Amino acid sequence: MSNLIKTVFFLILSAFLTHLIPFSDFFRNLDTMIHEFGHAIVTLALSGKVMYIELFANHSGVTYSQVTSRWSLLPIALAGYMTASLFALFMFRMRASDKQRLGLQVMTAIAIVALILFVRNEFGIFWLLGFIILNTIMLAFMPRWLSDLYYLLLAFLTLEESVFGPFSLILYAWNDPAKAGDATNLSLVTPIPAIGWAVLLTLFSLWCAVRALKWFLGGRKSSRSSRPAYRQQFEE
Repeated sequence: MSNLIKTVFFLILSAFLTHLIPFSDFFRNLDTMIHEFGHAIVTLALSGKVMYIELFANHSGVTYSQVTSRWSLLPIALAGYMTASLFALFMFRMRASDKQRLGLQVMTAIAIVALILFVRNEFGIFWLLGFIILNTIMLAFMPRWLSDLYYLLLAFLTLEESVFGPFSLILYAWNDPAKAGDATNLSLVTPIPAIGWAVLLTLFSLWCAVRALKWFLGGRKSSRSSRPAYRQQFEE
């Protein structure tokens, strides 16, 4: 069985299992937050202006921004799904390196920045506050085994959403290319149709998922070296 088939099977299985966990639906907005945060950061990097972000209870979100160049829409539109996929990869990399605490700290910091600078709708504000408080409790008060289980839940939910999100774009683009979100925006500034961009984003997300699951199935490495004479470093 190829790695791609194994990945798809594992994602479907984990999606089924995580949906059975109480309150797992609440945490699916983590992927939405990362997606919209990616749009916002790339907009600022290209000298655009981020007006505000909205996060919704149905796991959708939108970033309102102003840009100075039409072609800047290309990297900005790509940033959402690609950032979400890379962040899911980052979460599994942190677990493989036994650095779940650092991973939790990073996602909490992103939530704090999003709350202060970008998110302005009521649901988004309260969701971010709840997420930040819960992460802080896990970091400060919960035993290691429980915070690790919490981290693993977030990692799998984020991985699933990062793959199924762009896959849904294929269906939207097939039915109505004008209503395929970021894929539609990309098609407006390039000769590639919306469904082509949806397929490319899905393939990228699957590539990230394959690598993430390799790290997961490969087990964890202690963050402390077994030999005191040197320190191991991991680079991407």
